[in-house]
Amino acid sequence: MSDKYRFEDFVEIIEKLRAKDGCPWDREQTHDSLRPCMMEEAAEFVSSIRIYHESGSAENMREELGDILLQVVMHSVIAEEEGLFTMKDVVEEVSEKMIRRHPHIFGTAQADTSEQVLQNWDEIKKKEKEGKSWIASPLREIPGELPSLTRGPKVLKKIDKLYEKAPSREETSDRLLTAARELSACGEETEKGQVEKWLGDALLALCEIARREKIPAEQVLMDRIEELIEEKEGDRKI
Repeated sequence: MSDKYRFEDFVEIIEKLRAKDGCPWDREQTHDSLRPCMMEEAAEFVSSIRIYHESGSAENMREELGDILLQVVMHSVIAEEEGLFTMKDVVEEVSEKMIRRHPHIFGTAQADTSEQVLQNWDEIKKKEKEGKSWIASPLREIPGELPSLTRGPKVLKKIDKLYEKAPSREETSDRLLTAARELSACGEETEKGQVEKWLGDALLALCEIARREKIPAEQVLMDRIEELIEEKEGDRKI
């Protein structure tokens, strides 16, 4: 094999691993069996961004992007074996999507701000989704596999847009304070289900605040956890 690989070479490598005389482990994989791998690799890439900021080294970031690419190509090769689609189809479709969703670059539309770009994007995306049989409902369109602190603001945003006006900033703050007071009042004799209810209400209120402020709640919590670890491990080193 060459010491300088192209994307096409990488696809051929995965196809060889999946061939009848290929790797037993790779040949056994399916879309379902690889689901945990995709989630883990995505999380590891997000972690690599933090590592880059902390260390200044992009080595881990480059490696994790390669692992995500491996997942994309593996799923595409499996899909081709099943007669569903090919890697070429995936590249073609995402290229067309990027051109279609950027009419201010590849067409005649105007979008001078990020807000206008996102508004156009949402309108185009809505038209693309019309008539898609796999979309059970507008709210179910938001994947249940997303982390809850990521999914929550998306669900609340769509509820605000399609069903009912979101609570005001003051109403949201009141709900959060009410949930916090109820949680504070819970004792050992309080039923677990009741504690879970108030905790859920508090988390939903926090999701609404994150949505309003356009703050990525999941990322904020991840960063705060990392800060906590650094604080505690720093205390132990003293």
